[in-house]
Amino acid sequence: MSKKNFSLTLLGLLFLSFSFLNAQSKKYPNIIILLSDDTGWGDLGPYGGGEARGAATPNFDRMASEGMQFWSFYGQPSCTPGRAALITGRIPNRSGMTTVAFPGDGGGLPKAEWTLASLLKRKNYNTFFAGKWHLGEEEYAMPIAQGFDVMKNVTLYHLNAYTYTDPDWNADMPADIRAQWVKGTKGALEGEAGKPSREVRKIDGKVIPFLDQYTEEESLKWLKDNAKKDKPFFMEISFAKNHQPNLPHPDYVGKSAGKNKYADCIVELDARVGRIMDEVRNLGIAENTLIIYTVDNGTWQDVYPDCGYTPFRGTKGTDREGGSRIPTMAWWPGKIKAGSKNSDILGTLDFMATFAALTDQELPTVDREGKPTIFDSYDMSPVLLGTGKSKRDMWMYFTEDELMPGAVRIGKFKAVFNLRGDNGQATGGLAVDSNLGWKGASNYVATVPQIFDLWADPQERYDLFMNNFTEKTWFLPTVQNILKEFVKTYEKYPPSPLQSQMYPGPTTINDYLMFKHVKEKLNATSNSKRSSGG
Repeated sequence: MSKKNFSLTLLGLLFLSFSFLNAQSKKYPNIIILLSDDTGWGDLGPYGGGEARGAATPNFDRMASEGMQFWSFYGQPSCTPGRAALITGRIPNRSGMTTVAFPGDGGGLPKAEWTLASLLKRKNYNTFFAGKWHLGEEEYAMPIAQGFDVMKNVTLYHLNAYTYTDPDWNADMPADIRAQWVKGTKGALEGEAGKPSREVRKIDGKVIPFLDQYTEEESLKWLKDNAKKDKPFFMEISFAKNHQPNLPHPDYVGKSAGKNKYADCIVELDARVGRIMDEVRNLGIAENTLIIYTVDNGTWQDVYPDCGYTPFRGTKGTDREGGSRIPTMAWWPGKIKAGSKNSDILGTLDFMATFAALTDQELPTVDREGKPTIFDSYDMSPVLLGTGKSKRDMWMYFTEDELMPGAVRIGKFKAVFNLRGDNGQATGGLAVDSNLGWKGASNYVATVPQIFDLWADPQERYDLFMNNFTEKTWFLPTVQNILKEFVKTYEKYPPSPLQSQMYPGPTTINDYLMFKHVKEKLNATSNSKRSSGG
């Protein structure tokens, strides 16, 4: 080899070595998601709540003043789909996680799904989960089987499920039914990846007030142990507040100016979020730690007065704005401009693409079992860092059984097909929404959807379609064209089976006979093909 070639080869090796060492030394951000349950859009100070509604939120106020506050941010219309969308970056019907899971349902998040944790494990993150999971009961669906190294104080169900077998709450429950529920209801769990989960305590109405204390304590301990390690970390801290029944910890009883349980729980949630953030500051890792506070879904006004406040029409369980628009803030000192506000259409679906971008990753094209997969996630890191906008300009709304969206927002306009919650109210300028969620039946428009201008009419009161502004009829074919393209994704990426399903009502005799006839015809066709070698 000539001296010139040797020198070039040596230079190339040095460059590769430098590139490798530079990549190894690059410090990806620590990421913490602080998730609360059913908290109302208008409960927190930055959104017009806080002191104005009898429940001061100084820590949320500070987070907004030091970080970014979002005004058009979306979750899903209920707990399980909201959490599934957040952690997978996929609309819930793709993973089969569309309905609220009850004790004894089994199943859960398919093991083939990518999660935020399994994505970040590809970049050698330490990962931790604490609090409410609500994504299934089977071992394959546990956080420690879905990319998390450690899980603590994990609860598997909606909060009121833990009161079912409590005699103080349901003294009239027959003994045999109580025994079935006790057998099928798992308590708080913990565990490590590669090992079975362990039950650490039973949960009843007397334990509920302490759940967020346990979640906070376990999270602070893990945070202190991992803050100074040479690996970045990811934490999802999922508080029980503010799901019904709202039972404040004894330390917070009567601590709100409102002097009611819900307001006390808001004060407690704010304090616990504040202590997590204070610890990040005290550990000296704030400038390399992205913290996002968000909620799974809109507030549950079916259970009023044990619920939060939303200024929007509808409630949890509907495709109205009140079902999915949620308070969300992001904090990252030195990276996110303090006091910034953003009104772009964004949502928890977008965490997947965002975290991939922040860690120099492309989104996977196959799932964890090697089958083709698709994400419904957009990178919002340009929004966070102030370098540009997200490519998302649309949001699709899905209730628990909708394969096609019950409503679609494009820019400032929204088309609503599923009128659940209206309780038969006429639409128009004087319409009053009764705010029913699951108490109201799904009711689909026969010919044309309702059309709303969410900038001029965020409460969805005045239907523009075929009203004074008939020129807005252009919006319907626009939505139809988008939905035609959207439905094609189901052909290539079929939805997963539902992990649980509520009784949808009686099947008629005619329905049964029709299904039977269709099944017989399909079997006859299949048998004919087999006999002919087709």
